[in-house]
Amino acid sequence: MLFATADALLVNGTTPSLALWLSLLAAVVLLWRRRFPVTVFLATLPGLHIGYIWFAPLIALYTIAVRRPDRRLLLVTGLLLAVAHFVPYPASQWGTGRQIGLSAADSLVNAATPIALGLLVRTRRELADRLDELTRSRAREDRLLADQVLATERARLAREMHDVVAHQVSLISLQAGAVQVSTDDSRARAGAGTIRELSVRTLDELRHMVGILRAAGADTEELTPQPRLADLPRLIELSALDVAFEDVTAPDALRSEAVERAAFRTVQEALTNVRKHAPGSKVRVRVAEERGRGLLVEVRNGPADSAVPAPGLPGGGHGLVGLRERAQSLGGTLEAHGTEDGGFVVRARFPREERQ
Repeated sequence: MLFATADALLVNGTTPSLALWLSLLAAVVLLWRRRFPVTVFLATLPGLHIGYIWFAPLIALYTIAVRRPDRRLLLVTGLLLAVAHFVPYPASQWGTGRQIGLSAADSLVNAATPIALGLLVRTRRELADRLDELTRSRAREDRLLADQVLATERARLAREMHDVVAHQVSLISLQAGAVQVSTDDSRARAGAGTIRELSVRTLDELRHMVGILRAAGADTEELTPQPRLADLPRLIELSALDVAFEDVTAPDALRSEAVERAAFRTVQEALTNVRKHAPGSKVRVRVAEERGRGLLVEVRNGPADSAVPAPGLPGGGHGLVGLRERAQSLGGTLEAHGTEDGGFVVRARFPREERQ
């Protein structure tokens, strides 16, 4: 706009006249050239025809070429600019034949230049956008390839894990079965039966997890049913711990399978940690519906009993981290910390799924 205003003042001076007002109008309307490119271009033509200005109509025509590169529109607007430049004002001031020919050629060149420049700039932008799109597409392909490699590696690890762990757990189950058959001690027989049942459950869950790792994207309905809140009493019974279980949830409460599975895994991991770090302690498991806050799962244990030897079970240190990530992925929270009496508490909250 500044160049167009300077052009209008330099060509027509500062003395008020029709040519000056039309030239200044052409400069001012350039402010709206991006929203109304054709209208602005038409508004600049009187200034070109009467005031002999150049910057405003050329900028307006360039804007049309950049923003609306329709062939017919560019042909019409280009011819209009050439005619406005070619026809003299007043119309009686025609020159000789040679001057008319030079003026016509000059008009056509001046009309074609902003169109060519605008199309060039638009083509360059489109090529830059296309290059950017190709770059993003290449990045997506690289991520997909990395995911495929990761899935293949997971499948390989799943097979190895299944081969190693399943073999060891099967031996445990067989040994427990042998003890259950050969012993006359009822307590030993019951303990062996519990060990054997736990081994079978472990193998089932192991096969399920291996199936998930090996069959990415498979329909989960075809996999082994996952544990839910209704399975907590059996889990606590098989834990061989002194557990007080309190369930104050509503039987008909609507919760997603993911929430119930996360709640079950929270209790399972907490009980495993009690066996590892606080053997012989008293445990309290509480599952409740909190009004307006969703499902609460709390596992609290007291200090370890010094008379009970520690089992020395290995641990990876990732159990609580995984539980916290699972809770956060469902929109919930998980906190775990020591208590004043030397015990430990794990408390998780999961949002309640609303009815649709």
